[in-house]
Amino acid sequence: MSTTEASPTGATSVTKFDADQVERANASGLQPIVFVHGLWLLPSSWDRWAAVFEEAGYTALTPAWPDDPETVEEANEHPEVFAGKTVGQIADHYGEVIGGLDKKPAVIGHSFGGLLAQMIAGRGLSAATVAIDAAPFRGVLPLPITALKSGAPVLHNPANRNRAVPLTYEQFRYGFANAVSEDEAKQLYDEFAVPASGAPLFQAAAANLNPWTEAKADTKNPERGPLLIVSGEKDNTAPGAMAEASFKKQKRNEGVTEFVEMPNRGHALVIDSGWREVADKALAFVKRFV
Repeated sequence: MSTTEASPTGATSVTKFDADQVERANASGLQPIVFVHGLWLLPSSWDRWAAVFEEAGYTALTPAWPDDPETVEEANEHPEVFAGKTVGQIADHYGEVIGGLDKKPAVIGHSFGGLLAQMIAGRGLSAATVAIDAAPFRGVLPLPITALKSGAPVLHNPANRNRAVPLTYEQFRYGFANAVSEDEAKQLYDEFAVPASGAPLFQAAAANLNPWTEAKADTKNPERGPLLIVSGEKDNTAPGAMAEASFKKQKRNEGVTEFVEMPNRGHALVIDSGWREVADKALAFVKRFV
């Protein structure tokens, strides 16, 4: 996925993988949906969601973060490719991908992808947005103990800012898979977990101390469009207090802003055995507007 397309205006972060998806979406003439993954996952984590949305008459894109490997096996063999990616770089990358589409897409993001989705919406690039268990942006003040514990594998060592950091099974169990059985947690870890850039976690943790942080969303832009914030009741990584604070900031926008809590669900709610319930909530919201 790391082979980039040439651009007449200079360098581009859009890979052939991304460009092919954009070309397919434009050729289809259908309303595009862009899925944005977060840390410790790959674009393939959205494959089942993409199929559901395509069955509903949309065309789905699952762009990679720059340098994302294609498979979990490749990612675990070459963790260094994730290192150093910042929130601003990733948001700009998705903005570039979206800029190639003929129609303004709906954008659905999970975890740091949920933060990125709100950043993209704040730039006026989204027709409707769903942010699921989203990482916090500047102005979201609650930082619950569980969120600090989930981020500790990265945040405990400042040198991790410039590294790629994998999760052990125990760390994944706490941060992602605390609301599922032990057997399912192990299966999710083996199937989906990959190393992740440490930089975004440091950016989010310091966002309210740094006026120049990249981890910020323009919540006042009248072009933000409709937004649904989804929170897992048992999420340790992006707890309800964090999601509710994001909602309070976003609902000041003149656009539609809604909040839904998914009972008994943890941070793995987009990939665990209950993923379809969350996908259907997102699909129902998107259908109302695009």
